Amino acid sequence: MKQLFITLAMSIAAVTASAEKKVAYLFTYFNSNAPQDEQICYALSDDGYNYTPLNGGKPVISSDTIAFTQCVRDPHILRCEDGKTFYMVVTDMRSQYGWSSNRGLVLLKSTDLIHWQHSAIHFPTRYTKNWKNVIRVWAPETIYDRKTGKYMVFYSLRTSDEDSYDKIYYQYANADFSDLEGEPQWLFDAGNATIDGDIVYNEQDKQYHLFYKQESGRGIYQAVAKQLTDRWQMLDGHVEQTDERVEGVGVCKAIDGKSWIIMYDCYVDNHYQFCTSTDLKTFKFVQNTETKGVFTPRHGTIIPITQAEKDRLLNHFK
Repeated sequence: MKQLFITLAMSIAAVTASAEKKVAYLFTYFNSNAPQDEQICYALSDDGYNYTPLNGGKPVISSDTIAFTQCVRDPHILRCEDGKTFYMVVTDMRSQYGWSSNRGLVLLKSTDLIHWQHSAIHFPTRYTKNWKNVIRVWAPETIYDRKTGKYMVFYSLRTSDEDSYDKIYYQYANADFSDLEGEPQWLFDAGNATIDGDIVYNEQDKQYHLFYKQESGRGIYQAVAKQLTDRWQMLDGHVEQTDERVEGVGVCKAIDGKSWIIMYDCYVDNHYQFCTSTDLKTFKFVQNTETKGVFTPRHGTIIPITQAEKDRLLNHFK
Protein backbone atom coordinates (compact mmCIF):
# COMPACT_ATOMS: atom_id res chain seq x y z
CA MET A 1 0.00 0.00 0.00
CA LYS A 2 2.83 2.37 0.88
CA GLN A 3 4.52 1.72 -2.48
CA LEU A 4 1.22 2.32 -4.29
CA PHE A 5 0.83 5.66 -2.53
CA ILE A 6 4.38 6.71 -3.46
CA THR A 7 3.85 5.72 -7.11
CA LEU A 8 0.53 7.57 -7.24
CA ALA A 9 2.08 10.68 -5.68
CA MET A 10 4.92 10.63 -8.20
CA SER A 11 2.44 10.30 -11.08
CA ILE A 12 0.38 13.23 -9.81
CA ALA A 13 3.53 15.35 -9.40
CA ALA A 14 4.60 14.55 -12.97
CA VAL A 15 1.20 15.48 -14.39
CA THR A 16 1.18 18.71 -12.36
CA ALA A 17 4.65 19.68 -13.58
CA SER A 18 3.78 18.87 -17.17
CA ALA A 19 0.56 20.87 -17.02
CA GLU A 20 2.11 23.96 -15.43
CA LYS A 21 1.17 27.02 -17.45
CA LYS A 22 3.51 27.88 -20.31
CA VAL A 23 4.07 31.57 -21.02
CA ALA A 24 6.90 31.73 -23.58
CA TYR A 25 9.03 29.76 -26.03
CA LEU A 26 12.69 28.73 -25.94
CA PHE A 27 14.43 28.49 -29.32
CA THR A 28 17.60 26.35 -29.53
CA TYR A 29 19.71 26.79 -32.66
CA PHE A 30 23.19 27.27 -34.13
CA ASN A 31 24.27 30.34 -36.10
CA SER A 32 26.28 29.44 -39.21
CA ASN A 33 28.71 27.01 -40.85
CA ALA A 34 31.73 28.70 -39.27
CA PRO A 35 33.26 26.61 -36.43
CA GLN A 36 32.78 29.42 -33.92
CA ASP A 37 29.07 29.43 -34.79
CA GLU A 38 28.48 25.68 -34.70
CA GLN A 39 27.44 26.03 -31.08
CA ILE A 40 24.15 25.82 -29.17
CA CYS A 41 22.42 29.17 -28.68
CA TYR A 42 19.16 30.25 -27.04
CA ALA A 43 16.49 32.81 -27.88
CA LEU A 44 13.20 33.64 -26.15
CA SER A 45 9.79 34.63 -27.50
CA ASP A 46 6.44 35.42 -25.91
CA ASP A 47 4.42 34.75 -29.07
CA GLY A 48 6.43 31.94 -30.74
CA TYR A 49 7.31 34.03 -33.79
CA ASN A 50 9.50 36.92 -32.67
CA TYR A 51 12.68 35.98 -30.82
CA THR A 52 15.34 37.76 -28.79
CA PRO A 53 18.68 35.95 -28.40
CA LEU A 54 19.96 35.28 -24.90
CA ASN A 55 23.54 35.74 -23.75
CA GLY A 56 24.08 38.46 -26.35
CA GLY A 57 23.74 35.85 -29.08
CA LYS A 58 26.77 33.94 -27.80
CA PRO A 59 26.70 30.16 -27.16
CA VAL A 60 25.12 28.82 -23.99
CA ILE A 61 26.99 25.50 -24.25
CA SER A 62 30.54 25.27 -25.60
CA SER A 63 30.81 22.65 -28.33
CA ASP A 64 34.43 21.89 -27.48
CA THR A 65 33.28 20.54 -24.11
CA ILE A 66 30.72 18.05 -25.48
CA ALA A 67 31.57 16.95 -29.05
CA PHE A 68 34.31 14.92 -30.71
CA THR A 69 34.54 17.48 -33.53
CA GLN A 70 34.26 20.40 -31.08
CA CYS A 71 31.34 21.66 -33.19
CA VAL A 72 27.62 20.83 -33.13
CA ARG A 73 24.60 21.58 -35.29
CA ASP A 74 20.83 21.05 -35.47
CA PRO A 75 19.88 21.13 -31.76
CA HIS A 76 16.55 19.51 -30.94
CA ILE A 77 15.11 20.09 -27.47
CA LEU A 78 12.34 18.10 -25.78
CA ARG A 79 10.52 18.43 -22.47
CA CYS A 80 10.18 14.95 -20.99
CA GLU A 81 6.97 13.37 -19.77
CA ASP A 82 7.77 14.26 -16.14
CA GLY A 83 7.58 17.93 -17.12
CA LYS A 84 10.85 18.75 -15.33
CA THR A 85 13.59 17.06 -17.36
CA PHE A 86 14.86 18.20 -20.74
CA TYR A 87 16.62 16.19 -23.42
CA MET A 88 18.61 17.69 -26.27
CA VAL A 89 20.33 15.93 -29.15
CA VAL A 90 22.74 17.52 -31.63
CA THR A 91 24.75 16.60 -34.72
CA ASP A 92 28.44 16.16 -33.85
CA MET A 93 29.92 17.83 -36.93
CA ARG A 94 32.37 20.48 -38.10
CA SER A 95 31.13 21.45 -41.56
CA GLN A 96 34.48 22.86 -42.68
CA TYR A 97 35.58 19.19 -42.90
CA GLY A 98 32.85 18.55 -45.53
CA TRP A 99 29.24 17.37 -45.64
CA SER A 100 30.30 13.75 -45.29
CA SER A 101 32.43 14.24 -42.19
CA ASN A 102 29.77 13.62 -39.54
CA ARG A 103 30.29 10.40 -37.56
CA GLY A 104 28.00 10.73 -34.58
CA LEU A 105 25.73 12.67 -32.27
CA VAL A 106 25.59 14.02 -28.73
CA LEU A 107 22.92 13.33 -26.10
CA LEU A 108 22.33 16.02 -23.46
CA LYS A 109 20.17 16.06 -20.31
CA SER A 110 19.19 18.90 -17.97
CA THR A 111 16.73 19.78 -15.22
CA ASP A 112 17.21 23.56 -15.37
CA LEU A 113 18.02 24.34 -19.05
CA ILE A 114 21.35 25.78 -17.93
CA HIS A 115 23.51 22.86 -16.76
CA TRP A 116 23.72 19.89 -19.11
CA GLN A 117 25.13 16.38 -18.80
CA HIS A 118 26.35 14.97 -22.10
CA SER A 119 27.32 11.74 -23.87
CA ALA A 120 28.95 11.72 -27.31
CA ILE A 121 28.42 8.63 -29.50
CA HIS A 122 30.84 7.93 -32.35
CA PHE A 123 29.15 5.45 -34.69
CA PRO A 124 32.16 3.92 -36.58
CA THR A 125 33.85 2.83 -33.34
CA ARG A 126 30.63 2.00 -31.50
CA TYR A 127 28.93 -0.05 -34.24
CA THR A 128 31.94 -1.61 -35.94
CA LYS A 129 30.12 -4.51 -37.62
CA ASN A 130 27.50 -2.69 -39.69
CA TRP A 131 28.24 1.02 -39.43
CA LYS A 132 32.00 1.49 -39.58
CA ASN A 133 31.52 3.30 -42.92
CA VAL A 134 29.15 5.93 -41.53
CA ILE A 135 29.69 9.40 -43.02
CA ARG A 136 26.51 11.13 -41.81
CA VAL A 137 24.41 11.02 -38.65
CA TRP A 138 22.38 14.11 -39.40
CA ALA A 139 19.86 16.12 -37.39
CA PRO A 140 19.00 13.76 -34.51
CA GLU A 141 15.76 14.28 -32.60
CA THR A 142 13.98 12.64 -29.68
CA ILE A 143 10.35 11.70 -29.14
CA TYR A 144 8.52 9.78 -26.43
CA ASP A 145 7.12 6.49 -27.72
CA ARG A 146 3.72 6.04 -26.08
CA LYS A 147 3.65 2.32 -26.92
CA THR A 148 7.00 1.34 -25.40
CA GLY A 149 7.26 4.04 -22.72
CA LYS A 150 10.76 4.82 -23.99
CA TYR A 151 12.42 7.78 -25.67
CA MET A 152 13.27 7.23 -29.32
CA VAL A 153 16.22 9.02 -30.91
CA PHE A 154 16.00 9.20 -34.71
CA TYR A 155 18.37 10.67 -37.29
CA SER A 156 19.34 10.48 -40.98
CA LEU A 157 22.10 7.95 -41.52
CA ARG A 158 24.33 7.35 -44.53
CA THR A 159 27.45 5.31 -45.20
CA SER A 160 30.19 5.59 -47.81
CA ASP A 161 28.86 2.51 -49.63
CA GLU A 162 28.08 3.24 -53.27
CA ASP A 163 24.34 2.53 -53.04
CA SER A 164 23.80 4.32 -49.73
CA TYR A 165 21.65 7.42 -49.34
CA ASP A 166 20.29 9.28 -46.33
CA LYS A 167 17.55 7.30 -44.56
CA ILE A 168 15.94 7.92 -41.19
CA TYR A 169 16.98 5.39 -38.56
CA TYR A 170 16.20 5.13 -34.86
CA GLN A 171 17.33 3.71 -31.54
CA TYR A 172 15.82 3.90 -28.10
CA ALA A 173 17.72 5.75 -25.39
CA ASN A 174 18.57 4.09 -22.10
CA ALA A 175 16.80 5.07 -18.87
CA ASP A 176 19.07 8.00 -17.96
CA PHE A 177 19.54 9.24 -21.53
CA SER A 178 23.26 8.64 -21.49
CA ASP A 179 23.42 6.02 -24.26
CA LEU A 180 21.56 4.39 -27.14
CA GLU A 181 20.34 0.81 -27.04
CA GLY A 182 21.03 -1.78 -29.72
CA GLU A 183 21.95 -1.03 -33.33
CA PRO A 184 20.41 1.57 -35.66
CA GLN A 185 17.07 0.41 -37.06
CA TRP A 186 15.45 1.70 -40.27
CA LEU A 187 12.43 3.95 -39.65
CA PHE A 188 11.60 5.75 -42.91
CA ASP A 189 12.85 7.03 -46.23
CA ALA A 190 11.13 8.48 -49.27
CA GLY A 191 13.06 6.37 -51.78
CA ASN A 192 15.86 8.90 -52.00
CA ALA A 193 17.82 11.13 -49.63
CA THR A 194 15.54 11.91 -46.67
CA ILE A 195 16.82 14.31 -43.99
CA ASP A 196 15.82 16.72 -41.21
CA GLY A 197 13.04 14.57 -39.78
CA ASP A 198 10.80 16.04 -37.06
CA ILE A 199 8.05 13.94 -35.44
CA VAL A 200 5.15 15.13 -33.26
CA TYR A 201 2.07 13.35 -31.92
CA ASN A 202 -1.28 14.90 -32.77
CA GLU A 203 -4.01 14.17 -30.22
CA GLN A 204 -6.62 15.33 -32.72
CA ASP A 205 -6.15 12.49 -35.20
CA LYS A 206 -4.24 10.11 -32.87
CA GLN A 207 -1.33 9.91 -35.27
CA TYR A 208 2.37 10.66 -35.32
CA HIS A 209 3.28 13.23 -37.97
CA LEU A 210 6.73 13.04 -39.56
CA PHE A 211 7.95 16.18 -41.33
CA TYR A 212 11.05 15.79 -43.49
CA LYS A 213 13.08 17.20 -46.35
CA GLN A 214 13.34 15.08 -49.48
CA GLU A 215 16.50 15.99 -51.36
CA SER A 216 15.15 15.00 -54.78
CA GLY A 217 12.31 17.51 -54.63
CA ARG A 218 11.69 21.02 -53.38
CA GLY A 219 10.51 21.58 -49.87
CA ILE A 220 9.19 19.82 -46.80
CA TYR A 221 6.95 16.77 -46.94
CA GLN A 222 4.90 14.85 -44.42
CA ALA A 223 4.05 11.25 -43.51
CA VAL A 224 1.79 9.83 -40.79
CA ALA A 225 1.56 6.63 -38.73
CA LYS A 226 -0.46 5.31 -35.79
CA GLN A 227 2.69 3.97 -34.09
CA LEU A 228 6.25 5.22 -34.45
CA THR A 229 7.55 1.96 -35.88
CA ASP A 230 4.57 1.32 -38.18
CA ARG A 231 4.84 1.81 -41.92
CA TRP A 232 4.52 5.53 -42.59
CA GLN A 233 1.95 6.83 -45.07
CA MET A 234 3.39 9.57 -47.24
CA LEU A 235 1.06 12.54 -47.81
CA ASP A 236 0.78 14.64 -50.94
CA GLY A 237 1.75 18.28 -51.09
CA HIS A 238 4.27 20.57 -49.45
CA VAL A 239 4.25 21.96 -45.93
CA GLU A 240 6.17 25.19 -46.60
CA GLN A 241 4.36 28.28 -47.82
CA THR A 242 7.09 29.56 -50.11
CA ASP A 243 8.99 28.71 -53.30
CA GLU A 244 12.31 29.32 -51.56
CA ARG A 245 14.66 26.50 -50.68
CA VAL A 246 13.97 25.35 -47.14
CA GLU A 247 15.21 22.82 -44.59
CA GLY A 248 15.40 22.16 -40.86
CA VAL A 249 11.67 22.07 -40.12
CA GLY A 250 10.55 22.30 -36.49
CA VAL A 251 6.98 21.73 -35.30
CA CYS A 252 5.74 22.74 -31.84
CA LYS A 253 2.35 22.72 -30.10
CA ALA A 254 1.51 26.33 -29.26
CA ILE A 255 0.84 27.42 -25.68
CA ASP A 256 -2.82 27.96 -26.55
CA GLY A 257 -3.09 24.16 -26.67
CA LYS A 258 -5.02 24.32 -29.94
CA SER A 259 -2.67 25.33 -32.74
CA TRP A 260 0.80 24.37 -33.95
CA ILE A 261 3.80 26.50 -34.83
CA ILE A 262 5.70 25.30 -37.90
CA MET A 263 9.04 26.90 -38.70
CA TYR A 264 11.80 26.20 -41.18
CA ASP A 265 15.07 27.65 -42.32
CA CYS A 266 15.04 29.51 -45.66
CA TYR A 267 18.76 28.90 -45.74
CA VAL A 268 19.57 30.62 -49.04
CA ASP A 269 17.51 33.75 -48.42
CA ASN A 270 18.66 34.45 -44.84
CA HIS A 271 15.42 34.23 -42.94
CA TYR A 272 13.20 31.87 -41.01
CA GLN A 273 9.61 31.38 -42.07
CA PHE A 274 6.84 30.70 -39.56
CA CYS A 275 3.46 29.14 -40.25
CA THR A 276 0.54 28.00 -38.13
CA SER A 277 -1.85 25.07 -38.32
CA THR A 278 -4.79 23.79 -36.32
CA ASP A 279 -4.84 20.27 -37.80
CA LEU A 280 -1.34 19.61 -39.26
CA LYS A 281 -3.04 19.24 -42.63
CA THR A 282 -3.33 22.86 -43.75
CA PHE A 283 -0.68 25.48 -43.08
CA LYS A 284 -1.04 29.25 -42.99
CA PHE A 285 1.83 31.69 -43.47
CA VAL A 286 2.47 33.93 -40.44
CA GLN A 287 5.70 35.80 -41.10
CA ASN A 288 9.29 35.79 -42.28
CA THR A 289 11.83 36.58 -39.59
CA GLU A 290 15.02 38.14 -40.90
CA THR A 291 18.22 36.68 -39.52
CA LYS A 292 20.98 39.23 -39.03
CA GLY A 293 23.51 40.59 -36.57
CA VAL A 294 23.94 38.34 -33.53
CA PHE A 295 20.79 36.42 -34.43
CA THR A 296 21.34 34.23 -37.49
CA PRO A 297 19.62 30.98 -36.45
CA ARG A 298 20.03 27.80 -38.45
CA HIS A 299 18.08 24.56 -38.07
CA GLY A 300 16.68 24.90 -34.58
CA THR A 301 13.68 23.81 -32.53
CA ILE A 302 11.42 25.39 -29.90
CA ILE A 303 9.56 24.34 -26.76
CA PRO A 304 7.07 26.18 -24.55
CA ILE A 305 8.42 27.16 -21.11
CA THR A 306 6.96 28.31 -17.79
CA GLN A 307 7.38 31.70 -16.15
CA ALA A 308 9.85 30.23 -13.65
CA GLU A 309 11.92 28.75 -16.45
CA LYS A 310 11.85 32.00 -18.40
CA ASP A 311 12.93 33.98 -15.33
CA ARG A 312 15.75 31.52 -14.60
CA LEU A 313 17.10 31.83 -18.13
CA LEU A 314 16.87 35.62 -18.14
CA ASN A 315 18.63 35.85 -14.78
CA HIS A 316 21.43 33.48 -15.79
CA PHE A 317 22.04 34.72 -19.34
CA LYS A 318 21.88 38.46 -18.73
